[in-house]
Amino acid sequence: MATCTYCGSDLADYDPVVAVTEAHADGTASETGRFCNYACLVAHVEEADLTTGACCQLDIAQDPS
Repeated sequence: MATCTYCGSDLADYDPVVAVTEAHADGTASETGRFCNYACLVAHVEEADLTTGACCQLDIAQDPS
């Protein structure tokens, strides 16, 4: 039986959210976990402080006018 990484619920009753940490060249991926819903995923991220130090950069061309 597969269970939610955060709350331990049986995933058979859900369409689980799968968090992937890394995609490999051979087509496989490493999973962080499976969560019964986005609320459990968000709670896991917040409790584990996974966003500290993370950032995204978006380069948008500025309109010259």
